[in-house]
Amino acid sequence: MRAYREVLSNKGSAGVDGIPVKELYAYLVKNREQIESDIRGGKYLPQPIRGIEIPKSNGKKRLLGIPTVIDRLLQQAVGQVLAIKFEMDFEDYSYGFRPNRNAQQAVLKAQQYINAGYHHIVDIDLKSFFDEVDHCILLQLLYRKVKCPLTLRLTRKWLKAPILINGKLTKRRKGVPQGSPLSPLLSNIMLNELDKEMEKRGLRYVRYADDFSIYTKSEHNARKIGNSIYLFLKNKLKLPINREKSGIRKPVNFTILGFSFVPTYGKGEKGKYQLVTSEKSWKSLKEKLKTITRKTTPMSFNERIQKLKEMAQGWLNYFRMASIQGKLKELDGWIRNRIRYCIWHHWYRTIVRS
Repeated sequence: MRAYREVLSNKGSAGVDGIPVKELYAYLVKNREQIESDIRGGKYLPQPIRGIEIPKSNGKKRLLGIPTVIDRLLQQAVGQVLAIKFEMDFEDYSYGFRPNRNAQQAVLKAQQYINAGYHHIVDIDLKSFFDEVDHCILLQLLYRKVKCPLTLRLTRKWLKAPILINGKLTKRRKGVPQGSPLSPLLSNIMLNELDKEMEKRGLRYVRYADDFSIYTKSEHNARKIGNSIYLFLKNKLKLPINREKSGIRKPVNFTILGFSFVPTYGKGEKGKYQLVTSEKSWKSLKEKLKTITRKTTPMSFNERIQKLKEMAQGWLNYFRMASIQGKLKELDGWIRNRIRYCIWHHWYRTIVRS
């Protein structure tokens, strides 16, 4: 029931069977005994995953995998049990998809390292991480702690479930689908091996899901560490890195989870940096606000105002740690102009044209 409530609150689209979240309870009432019997008998087979490509900010597309609501429910239930087994083994500086941890904590830890003088940052971008996870390595990591054969069978079947893209079924030999409830936990189980390696070497690092960075005091050390971590990822975890997006950064050229760093110029604050929003985050916000207020977007006037409030409030809550006074003034003026445009368009459409 806890898994059911979680799936219900997450909402989400229907899978390949077309059953929406709102019909899940009725389906369970009718089919629960059969589902339970199939699982206990080792006969349960997940349905294919529905693949959807969504645009990324760089113009490329990201593939999301949407399991059926039944599989989402079962994955949620399995994930709740597995998380208890693995959580105690996870390292302190892993902040993604874990209880009582969030992106802001990861950013503050990065700022703490930088302000302590670790100004040479190894910034490694994993290339399509969720699409590249090696099933054999991941299952071996699961086998170490999970002894229930039915749970292992279910997890293996979910990993191997084919994906339906544009009406064509494609086999999956690697990767964990973004969009499934189990994927965040499985990604942490996989990358915990990286965390343990960095802990063993005594490195200062921050990881949020597949986004991680290492902090050093010299460029020489940064390059040496970066090369060795690259080899560990390639040889031990079979994970490729995106060379174009990876490199050695100074704080002013580094962004983490939507935040950037700029020097402070107060007395006695040499070498210290404060948080600001990255240009990419600011541009993304304005694009979303434009979409909401665009006259071709099918929304009523009140819906647009409500969406604007929600979007602005969410952005402010996320970036509350950053120095955003200037951005707030700009955001306030920008939103006022868009609202005036909405009011004029609403007035023109409802009064003048009628």
